[in-house]
Amino acid sequence: MQSLDSLTREAQDLAGKSNRESAEHTITWHDKKLTHNESEVARQMQICNACRYCEGFCAVFPAMARRLDFKNKADLNYLANLCHNCGACLHACQYAPPHEFAVNIPQAMARVRLETYTDFAWPVSFGKLYKNNGVTVALATAFGLTLFLILTILANGSLVSPPGNGGNFYSIFPHNTLALMFGIVFGYAVLALGIGVARFWKEITPGQASAVAAGEALHNVLQLKYLDGGHGEGCNDEDDKFTLRRRNYHHLTFYGFLLCFAATSTATIFHYVLGWEAPYSYTSLPVILGTLGGVGLLIGPIGLMRLNIRRAPAHGDKAQKPMDHAFISLLILTSASGLGLLIWRDSSALAVLLALHLGIVMALFLTMPYGKFAHGIFRSAALLKWSIEKRLPNKLGLGSE
Repeated sequence: MQSLDSLTREAQDLAGKSNRESAEHTITWHDKKLTHNESEVARQMQICNACRYCEGFCAVFPAMARRLDFKNKADLNYLANLCHNCGACLHACQYAPPHEFAVNIPQAMARVRLETYTDFAWPVSFGKLYKNNGVTVALATAFGLTLFLILTILANGSLVSPPGNGGNFYSIFPHNTLALMFGIVFGYAVLALGIGVARFWKEITPGQASAVAAGEALHNVLQLKYLDGGHGEGCNDEDDKFTLRRRNYHHLTFYGFLLCFAATSTATIFHYVLGWEAPYSYTSLPVILGTLGGVGLLIGPIGLMRLNIRRAPAHGDKAQKPMDHAFISLLILTSASGLGLLIWRDSSALAVLLALHLGIVMALFLTMPYGKFAHGIFRSAALLKWSIEKRLPNKLGLGSE
């Protein structure tokens, strides 16, 4: 293996070459064009691969140790999406700024992840929406709210619900109409995300999955394993102090979202299979699931927003802050409007509360394929590749797994 000095000299040479060619934002290695951000990740990985201090922190470093160079674009995209941006390696690194090597893996990986989402977006031209996601979300929200407010007036003749409505949403919007509208939008979101991650999956050449590898990857996704800093004490958010707050808020958000989805699915079964039409009682399964999910989807995103605002700038890419804040804000508005609708569903405000909630949910669905939601999908794919890769023979004989 090369010495640390020789590898870091090579890394500095690569950094110099990257800076000289940054006007074009590309650098060519082995006839593959790397962007300026990918070249920077390659430079830093070269240093990390010689040091190995952070090898036990997360999956990025043992995956890195299986490679001698970082000239492959697909490898860099894979490693970037394997990174959970927990910040532990940054605070442990002896070569972090202000050292001249300026190693900042969380920040460098974050910039490449955004390029990955953009490059693999479907349709391809829509990938540009990632770079202006805050504006996209604002326009989608305005569209959704306007649409449902107009439809409410047309269907109800007023934004004030008629007396004796009893919380019946479908007296304002027919069930089949809502199912069709949201089915189309949600179906498009699933299709766009599915095609994007399938293209990413093909590019990173994952190998043959096994049931054991898939099970481990699913466990790591559900547990958010790599938000524990590699030692179970958590991430570094603002300083060197370890905390599990980010992991816990992610759990509340993730499982809150799943519970809300389960509530909608259960209500659909009640309606179409069992013939039980809404409104459902407060003790019914759809309402209980929706309430628990809504609470989780409110507390989790509020916590994540607070952490995101207070997090040290070195921990991520500040250019992505608008995308982060836009997505988190949509989640907060979705849960808050949904809980408000449940609480005041028997009031004369039902129509306007329903229009507001449906408009926000429509905006969430419209922007899912081109916003922060995509990070969970691409990260899951990277975790599956790692579970497959770690079971393959390590021809280099390098690194611990």
